[in-house]
Amino acid sequence: MLAVVRDITQRKEMEEELARVQKLESLALLAGGIAHDFNNILTAVLSNISLARTYGDLKEEIADMLHNAETAVLRAQGLTGQLLTFARGGVPVKRVLGVSQLLRDTTRFALSGSNVRTEFAIPDDLRHVEADEGQIGQVIQNLVINAEQAMPEGGTVRVRAENVTVGQDEVPNLSPGNYVRISVEDEGCGIAPKHMTKVFDPFFTTKEKGRGLGLATSFSIVKRHGGCILVQSEADGGTAFHVYLPASDLPLETQGSGAKSPVACTGRILVVDDEQTVRKSAGDVLKRLGFEVAFAEDGEEGTALYRAAMGEGRCFDAVIMDLTIPGGMGGAEAVAVLREIDPCARVIVSSGYSDHPVMADCRGHGFDGAVHKPFGVKDLAQVVHEVLGTRRGS
Repeated sequence: MLAVVRDITQRKEMEEELARVQKLESLALLAGGIAHDFNNILTAVLSNISLARTYGDLKEEIADMLHNAETAVLRAQGLTGQLLTFARGGVPVKRVLGVSQLLRDTTRFALSGSNVRTEFAIPDDLRHVEADEGQIGQVIQNLVINAEQAMPEGGTVRVRAENVTVGQDEVPNLSPGNYVRISVEDEGCGIAPKHMTKVFDPFFTTKEKGRGLGLATSFSIVKRHGGCILVQSEADGGTAFHVYLPASDLPLETQGSGAKSPVACTGRILVVDDEQTVRKSAGDVLKRLGFEVAFAEDGEEGTALYRAAMGEGRCFDAVIMDLTIPGGMGGAEAVAVLREIDPCARVIVSSGYSDHPVMADCRGHGFDGAVHKPFGVKDLAQVVHEVLGTRRGS
């Protein structure tokens, strides 16, 4: 009798890991598609709301309702951004911002309806950071939700922020310099010592309803911002997460769609997008600003219209082009064609994929500006005015 025994433990572990990778890849594809389509819908909603706010003096109650609706859309935009970051990571689309209000708004939103109260300790002179607001908002939300889940019977979540200067080898994996340190502390049962080294591991969780991805995603986001995230915990003494983000000396950038009417302009703009609702809402905004607008469903039709307009001596002053068009020529391919037709063409890329590398460095990919979906009147007006006021290469 011949008996053969083979240890297949390693093979089984590899099969399980492959299954995990394939599951994440499928989730990434699904998440990206949902986020893109949902942001197209939100674009039509937000642009129409902000457009309505530009029409004269509104009654206070109507203005409040429009403001609340606009805020809700922006929160929905944050959810799509979280979905993309969770599934795909992505290059941060950074701008200089203050984190004080972001900390307060995100914490209150995450704890809405819970039995946990909040204490804030945020100084008035807190430095600015250069960061992706949506991604950092996701980090804060993950940490606050983690703290809330650690206290099922209720308690207090303490959110602190402070300016710190880090010396050489003072904080692991962190370069010397000025940072903003954000701390989220709870009063829960703490983390067992045997689990401390696994806290940021993907799929590791000690919670029944946990998926083990919140802290792993937060770790990845903070690392891509040039910072780090640390954890401190004691048995029955609660847990504290500390996020270090590089401080910025650049002036604060302001965003948002206010109720004031933007400055009107004149000129011809071509809008290329496969979604009819996006074309119409963007066209309404541009017409309100004083532009003449033409439309195309994909890059092939858009480049043909641009070529024809040049032949007629009625060239478009700018082109707003969707980055991704299913089944058709998208912005990345079409912008190269436009550059061949007219090297001086002014092209703005638009996308619901806020984490796409092109959106993080539009000029490096041949575009003159970028507008993220969903966008309002002021968002679109600002990027159009900036692009029309400069020439490529200047």
